[in-house]
Amino acid sequence: MGIERLPERDRPWVMRTYAGHSSAAASNALFRRNLDKGQTGLSVAFDLPTQTGYDPDAELARGEVGRVGVPVAHLGDMRALFDGIDLGRANTSMTINATAMWLLALYVTCAREHGVDLARLAGTTQNDIVKEYLSRGTHIFPPGPSLRLTTDTIAWTVAHCPRWNPVNICSYHLQEAGATPVQEVAFALATAIAVLDAVRDSGQVAPERFADVVARISFFVNASVRFVEETAKMRAFTAMWDRLTLERYGVRDASARRFRYGVQVNSLGLTEAQPENNVQRIVLEMLGVTLSRSARARAVQLPAWNEALGLPRPWDQQWSLRMQQVLAFESDLLEYPDLFEGSHVMDALVGGIVAGASAELERVLEMGGVVAAVESGYLKSALVASLAERRARMERGDDVVVGVNRFTATEPSPLNAFSIEQIDAAVEQAAVDSVARWRAERGDVSAALHSLRAAASRSDNLMDATLACVAAGVTTGEWAGALREVFGEYRAPTGLTATISAPAGDMDAVRARVRATAAELGTGRLRMLVGKPGLDGHSNGAEQIAVRARDAGFEVVYQGIRLTPAQIVAAAVEEDVDLVGLSVLSGSHLAAVASVLAGLRSAGLVDLPVVVGGIIPPDDAEALRSSGVARVFTPKDFAITNVVDELVTVVREAHRL
Repeated sequence: MGIERLPERDRPWVMRTYAGHSSAAASNALFRRNLDKGQTGLSVAFDLPTQTGYDPDAELARGEVGRVGVPVAHLGDMRALFDGIDLGRANTSMTINATAMWLLALYVTCAREHGVDLARLAGTTQNDIVKEYLSRGTHIFPPGPSLRLTTDTIAWTVAHCPRWNPVNICSYHLQEAGATPVQEVAFALATAIAVLDAVRDSGQVAPERFADVVARISFFVNASVRFVEETAKMRAFTAMWDRLTLERYGVRDASARRFRYGVQVNSLGLTEAQPENNVQRIVLEMLGVTLSRSARARAVQLPAWNEALGLPRPWDQQWSLRMQQVLAFESDLLEYPDLFEGSHVMDALVGGIVAGASAELERVLEMGGVVAAVESGYLKSALVASLAERRARMERGDDVVVGVNRFTATEPSPLNAFSIEQIDAAVEQAAVDSVARWRAERGDVSAALHSLRAAASRSDNLMDATLACVAAGVTTGEWAGALREVFGEYRAPTGLTATISAPAGDMDAVRARVRATAAELGTGRLRMLVGKPGLDGHSNGAEQIAVRARDAGFEVVYQGIRLTPAQIVAAAVEEDVDLVGLSVLSGSHLAAVASVLAGLRSAGLVDLPVVVGGIIPPDDAEALRSSGVARVFTPKDFAITNVVDELVTVVREAHRL
């Protein structure tokens, strides 16, 4: 019997690169170049102030503007971002969550100005706030109002933009935060249930149109280098989503029940050590979401090989795009039916994930659903514990990471590993000046903001009031600020109740040093403040240091993410700590650390040692040390027990012990 090919070759997935930085005009130029290179969709990265609802001149925005994405403060910025791009033909993914409704309203207004029929708009707003409480930390409002914003956006798009995906249930960051495949599937589906239940119960969509809601729910997943297991995970996701939407929501149309997902492969799994190895990691991870035809990604974006070092250059992004194009157009992958159909190995792997995820999903639902599981701290603690176990396996050498914990001898690289995209310091001031001009030249926005607050105080769908704010010239910070007045803000649980049973490294020796140092200082315990200044919400590293330091005998003070330098200094004074550890992954380390150091000196804590961790290039690390930072840790310092041991050394040096 001959091997049966497909009657015609499958159409490739949408190919994207995650892009945006410095300014709307610069990002627009990058988008155009990427489209000319064969990219078939846009994936917009917004900077942290935009994601968290601040204008460029806000205190918390200092040092963050244009760093990890493009700043969009008002309609003028959105016009510049998509200047010359046909929004009627574009497929645009926007990685935006707490302010998703606002950015969609800006995009819709631009499309209308271009004369585009809204029924033609295709793309995605990520709009999954649950995972922000657990991993990325760009949430603003409490869970209830946040879910309302998501619900209102879904209801509005189903009526007005039927090709738009109004939410992207995002398990990507759950995996980065520690989720096993079982947890990733279960927690993502629990989020999807919360969203669908909220839309159904809102009464905004007629029951006969609920299949249209289900059909527009998309997912955004992660894929690690364990690509066989990742293939099984995606097949499990597909099977469980089909069953869930049929049995819980009664969707009979099989096409509406299709599991639709996009993917970016594992950025946090990329290494600073021997970064050239990241190329093969990215390719293998891409296979996990493309090999299985019945569970193949609908859109793929790949990180760049040097992403562990800083912001990739356009050439680095081009390399990642070419990886997709070689697989799609040179290989024969798209010529065959599903490669795993009938495989007893794959069936067993899928069955195991389905069984485990079903049990975990039921546990979350018994707690009252995903929101209750967030508020209780269960989900965060589970992720921190899983990540701690994963890190311990790597540190013990049970899990091999080539070039990091094995095969570390290397030849000098011909690649300039530290040639990364640099953000001009003038970018932030230009954005500050731009938003000031915008406010000076627009009309009165008070009526639009009053209407928004009034609608938020009632049960109105907030999209119409938001569109009116866009038209009036309201800024991102003003829109979010008005809703903050009504909804309040939310600080999510930190997850530091997690423990690990077998930490890696010689913890007994570290514990002995901690006890001895505390005794020599005449204190009961060494006290360490872990702080995350600015808007960077990626707390995984800070939490792992905090958990391990606590296990070593430190008393750890950790107040969560998004703190001003003044709040960190106040905590250092109030808690009388022996050490301050700052974690910054957004690239704003120079400005953020300088502000904290200045505050500590003003408070008289000149000799209090400060250490810094993050994605920090060598020149910046030297600048930090020269400014008075005692140690700088980067991703190459993967052995956390050794890091904690070094923290004890820092305390001893500060006291000349």
